[in-house]
Amino acid sequence: MNMKGIVKDAIMLFVITLVAGALLGAVHEITLEPIAKAQQEAANATYREVFPDATNFVTTDALTAAVESSADTIAAQGFGSVSVDGAMEAQDASGNVIGYMITASSAEGYGGTVQISVGVTSDGALTGVGFLTLSETPGLGMKAQEPEFKNQFPGKSIADVFEVTKTTASADNQVQAISGATITSSAVTGALNAAAYFVNNCIAE
Repeated sequence: MNMKGIVKDAIMLFVITLVAGALLGAVHEITLEPIAKAQQEAANATYREVFPDATNFVTTDALTAAVESSADTIAAQGFGSVSVDGAMEAQDASGNVIGYMITASSAEGYGGTVQISVGVTSDGALTGVGFLTLSETPGLGMKAQEPEFKNQFPGKSIADVFEVTKTTASADNQVQAISGATITSSAVTGALNAAAYFVNNCIAE
């Protein structure tokens, strides 16, 4: 192949690569918004499931600031590798604040990060726990999404630190572990403790 042919092929390859890159970029931009919208809708569905008495979930500057300023304090509480990622007011149809919706994570799940939504009433009772991110083992850790595990949270007080038990829970602050998935259960409990600590100690009255 002569030099002219090599240059021609190189130019064609460059053009093809440029066009392919532009097309991929365009597809990415086109799909970005629908994906984000679908993720937000899924999150909203989880919030409604976790706090069924709430009509609206509202982010405020004060709660956003509290999340940012409390990060180091929460990390130092001994709940594991946890964080509070977001907080919203839970409001009724009249706009009255009836509690909070907290998003919290633990990096210590068996399959990676476990991110939960936690509903807490204004008087410090859990309304429920939902999952925003869960990539645990099917048939084991993924059972965290099932009613048998999730139904033990509503009504529990956040006054005390939660702890995992492998036997039947005998105290309000105990979380019965999923059989064969203690790591997942502990990750959920760690994130739950982070959320509870945040509500108890980091929200200005």
